[in-house]
Amino acid sequence: MSRTLKLFKPYDVLCQFTDDLGRATLADFVSIPNVYAAGRLDRDSEGLLLLTDDGSLAHRLTDPRFEHPKTYLVQVERVPDEPALEALRSGVTLADGLTRPAEVELLPEPPELPERPVPIRFRKNVPTAWIRLTLREGRNRQVRRMTAAVGFPTLRLVRWAIGGVTLEGLEPGGWAELSADESAALRSILGSPGTRSRRPPRRR
Repeated sequence: MSRTLKLFKPYDVLCQFTDDLGRATLADFVSIPNVYAAGRLDRDSEGLLLLTDDGSLAHRLTDPRFEHPKTYLVQVERVPDEPALEALRSGVTLADGLTRPAEVELLPEPPELPERPVPIRFRKNVPTAWIRLTLREGRNRQVRRMTAAVGFPTLRLVRWAIGGVTLEGLEPGGWAELSADESAALRSILGSPGTRSRRPPRRR
């Protein structure tokens, strides 16, 4: 029987189980044999990471054709104005092309998240803000590049959800097996092997 776990990847941890340089890896938190990360988070990013021993599921989670939604909580430098938020929603031109439209919301107050062990850089006269950003693609360091492109650099990045699976109930470094409901929600957004999920209609 296959196993799929959700992990709250801490800051400064590599999304792999070994490292020749002795840096922190997933092995410092997960001792379940034969599970591997289905997707990745950068070393300086935090949040939800799925691990599984199901090769078919791992393929669907990492294949961009399935376009499954991933939601991030993003602390940015300064407070984004409506033109910047609309640019993120419409698509931002990066070095590797135009991004797909994103769902973006400026949060009225900071989300309840554990403190990061290494605080963000603090500038006394520069405010910060939090946005909730949902993407259906996964380019390298995409969130950071998108917010920088519209003039609001990312200071802290936490992936909160992949489809219907969230960080709810986890602390950094903690993990849990997916519940039956979470497994069903995850498979519902991915469809059957070899099929492609439908892209939601674009806003008019």
